Amino acid sequence: MTALPYPALHVSHGGIWVAADTTRSPSRGEAIRMAADTPMILLNAPLVAQRLGYAELSGLDLLELFAFLYPARFMVPTARGLAAATGLAPPGRDADVAAFLRVATERLLAAASGDWPEREGAWTSLQTLARLRWSWAPLLAGRIAKPEKGEAFLFTRLPEWSDTAPRPAPRTVTLNPGEARSRLALLTGEQAEQRPGQRAFADAACAAFAPRDRRDAPQLVLAEAGTGIGKTLGYLAPASLWAQRAGGAVWVSTFTKTLQRQLAQETQRLFPDPAIRRAKVVTRKGRENYACLLNLEDALQGGFAGRAAILAQLVARWAGYTADGDMVGGDLPGWLPTLFRRSGATALTDRRGECVYAGCPHYRKCFIERAARASADADIVIANHALVMVNAARGREVANRPTRYVFDEGHHLFDAADTMFGVALTGAETIELRRWVMGPEANARGRRRGLAARLSDVASYDAGGAEAINAAARAAQALPGEGWLQRVGEGAPFGPIEALFAAVRGLVYARGGQQESGRDDAGYGLETDLAEPDAALIEAADPAAAALAALHQPLVALGRRLEAVLEEGPDWMDGPARARIEGAVAALGWRAALVAAWLALVSRIGAPADPDFVDWLAVDRVEGREYDLGLHRRWLDPTKPFAETVLKPAHGALVTSATLTAGGGWDVAAARTGASHLPVPPVHFEAPSPFDYAQAAQVMIVTDVKRGDTAALANAYARLIVAAGGGTLGLFTAIRRLRAVHARIADRLAREGLALHAQHVDPIDTGTLVDIFRDDARASLLGTDALRDGVDVPGHSLRLVVLEGVPWAKPSVLHAARRLAGGEAAYDDRIVRARLAQAFGRLIRRSDDRGDFVLLSAAMPSRLLSAFPTGVPIARITLDEAVARVQSRLPSVTPLGHDANATA
Repeated sequence: MTALPYPALHVSHGGIWVAADTTRSPSRGEAIRMAADTPMILLNAPLVAQRLGYAELSGLDLLELFAFLYPARFMVPTARGLAAATGLAPPGRDADVAAFLRVATERLLAAASGDWPEREGAWTSLQTLARLRWSWAPLLAGRIAKPEKGEAFLFTRLPEWSDTAPRPAPRTVTLNPGEARSRLALLTGEQAEQRPGQRAFADAACAAFAPRDRRDAPQLVLAEAGTGIGKTLGYLAPASLWAQRAGGAVWVSTFTKTLQRQLAQETQRLFPDPAIRRAKVVTRKGRENYACLLNLEDALQGGFAGRAAILAQLVARWAGYTADGDMVGGDLPGWLPTLFRRSGATALTDRRGECVYAGCPHYRKCFIERAARASADADIVIANHALVMVNAARGREVANRPTRYVFDEGHHLFDAADTMFGVALTGAETIELRRWVMGPEANARGRRRGLAARLSDVASYDAGGAEAINAAARAAQALPGEGWLQRVGEGAPFGPIEALFAAVRGLVYARGGQQESGRDDAGYGLETDLAEPDAALIEAADPAAAALAALHQPLVALGRRLEAVLEEGPDWMDGPARARIEGAVAALGWRAALVAAWLALVSRIGAPADPDFVDWLAVDRVEGREYDLGLHRRWLDPTKPFAETVLKPAHGALVTSATLTAGGGWDVAAARTGASHLPVPPVHFEAPSPFDYAQAAQVMIVTDVKRGDTAALANAYARLIVAAGGGTLGLFTAIRRLRAVHARIADRLAREGLALHAQHVDPIDTGTLVDIFRDDARASLLGTDALRDGVDVPGHSLRLVVLEGVPWAKPSVLHAARRLAGGEAAYDDRIVRARLAQAFGRLIRRSDDRGDFVLLSAAMPSRLLSAFPTGVPIARITLDEAVARVQSRLPSVTPLGHDANATA
């Protein structure tokens, strides 16, 4: 093979480097000219383009090459991560990265010349990628040899699932705490350290698996267990024991994908044999997380064009090797879709509710159906709060409805229920329903099909069904169509729903504009209460309600006609057709219920308020640009429908978290989990963390950083990060301040050899940002709420948490209503205590962790300091003192290629 003909480009906050035979550091303008003229080897092209300031940058992205060669393999998308994945020594300095990229390219191309585990399908895929002018195709063409036998098509290689007999109802059993302790000892191993709190937790968890005494009265256990107790194995012990003895499944529900992955790893202790574990443990997520094979086939056969078509080919490579087809948080690299910006990744999943079930040619190989069937026979199903609630409210798997739940991260149940049971009548929601009913309209691309196409056989057989389909299509024309937002903004709405949105927009700007003054989030969303609608809104409500009622009636009628067809069982309706119609009945029921909820919300305009709900109007914006608007409704207490749909039908549930009482007492825990809506009081269990926080951590409240002074705030972050030598998680309560601080300090930190990554700045998904942060002990990460609650980085990679201000709840109509109902100032304090506890909880994850927590707010009320663990030292000091303490307690990590004394 000839020498690599392309140079490599590396851009960081520390500089720009180009490597060919030698490495040099050109100016930004020169680098842009070189990149425009010559294909260059890059690592994460969107990130390089952003840092270079050249949006049109393209080249040979090593991440795309890695995804092609090694689909479904994990790699941190950095030079360090690439070095680990290819078995090379990592570059020691920024200046060495460009030359390293060329070496890594040669290593990857050399691997393509031989046999590797994922070789099957590579040659065939490469031929298509070459026709699509994929930049790597010419370099790979001479290396991947044509196989002697034709490679099997992806859709023939995928395994099929098979139906099994229905699982019997779980047997009635009672667990003995001694048995649970024995199972726990088996899981932890004889050499494990003794954890009294973990054994007590397992004992308490057994009560959730006891037989219930009466209907709608589950055995509920609320367990607050501090970090380090070992909750996961503490509840897996009784859960697995009950599943084995009762012959039923326990659904373990989490809020974050991180904990889902962690749980899947912990179950290796339960079932060390991989084959047995695949049968006994199943991870479940919502439909929108899995690759839809029908959508993927359409994309591969011309439904996608340009860069999106290349993405489809790489996803197809992954689909042949994935463990479960999960595109969001599974084994598809989280960084892969971001390389293609908005080029179609979401179109490869079923986000529209258009699944035809058994009518799909790939139904027997469907990832979603395979997971659903596997979970029916599993012992442990690892799910998430949203899926549990969706399945309980409108799921198709009624026969396999779980009777036992474990809700880990239980402090998030309120928020998950709030989202699940809320209603939003917005432009985005209505245009999606229009497309679901009507199918493709003018110039539309893709596989989207309307009701008439999906149910053509029913329409030809049943005249009533055909008329209902036609009536629904006619009524759907009243919903907003393409260009609705521009028409509404220009005051020229088309149809009754757009007219309603125009009235909503006018009222929001009239009353919500006062929110702009002096706010950190000025330029973002606006809202106003629905309490006193103006004449224009009241006048628009009746025609909109009539339009929604005209749509609701045929959807309900069609559902009834389909049920009648199922009962009649005509000759043409074989098993697959029956399954498809059953799926259509479920989808119609969901859509009809949605339209009914919209109708109830519109009918509320000008009428008395319902005390169970909070209603408001909103215009959604990003940096002053509108992208949606409409009416919103949330339950004042969303745990009420959660208790009715999830808890009451269950026989038992364990709700656990390190911060379950949310800065209050057990009454708060009951109110936040739905326990207060059950006829029988729950069992309470509490175990403090075993960590010695007095030695492991300290809290510093900095008193001399003036609020609103962005320059001072940025200086504080920079000095603290340098003092810690990286390893810092910086948390913000406003995206605008995060971006401003990042812009001021990124280059400064780069000169110290410290990498800085940020949510809402770097074109990288949050999960990948956390992976990058975890992998580099000198890196720091800035973020907002998602990082406050969903980061698990034990060890030295996270040794300093900096919070830019007291995390008060954002003022909103919804918050104001709940604040009034929840005790006003006391309600605010509970929210802040819970958020502070969660933020502090990121810091100490293991017994040997050490770290500091810094709050840059002199206005921190002393009454909120109880959010921190008992015994942790708390001091109000100046920034200079805080920097000195951090520097003395947290020795930095010396990077490769840096002199230790120079770094210090």
